[in-house]
Amino acid sequence: QVQLVESGGGLVQAGGSLRLSCTASGRTFSSYVMGWFRQAPGKEREFVKAISWNGGSTYSADSVKGRFTISRDNAKNTVYLQMNSLKPEDTAVYYCAVRYSNSRYLIRDTQGYVYWGQGTQVTVSS
Repeated sequence: QVQLVESGGGLVQAGGSLRLSCTASGRTFSSYVMGWFRQAPGKEREFVKAISWNGGSTYSADSVKGRFTISRDNAKNTVYLQMNSLKPEDTAVYYCAVRYSNSRYLIRDTQGYVYWGQGTQVTVSS
């Protein structure tokens, strides 16, 4: 059974940092694109960052460019999201996801992802 488990969320003041982790179990995802999404109350789930299978390419939403960094450790089946200079508008539940290997959807489209974690809450106070 495939399972993605996010951790590292919490409450932080504006300008602070958090590092999220997502560890997969049940199979190896070293050959798949993995992504981070977030969903704020009353809003749709939105793309944050994604990373290619070997970490050679990363993709970013404009809203987090220069502040968030995605990385992965395939030996640990884990993907990370380093979040710096956090803003109150970054408050959301953050989800990691595994992308279909031959998805026809844009990398920022949730429909292109097949497995999802349960999410971890990030709250940024002003």
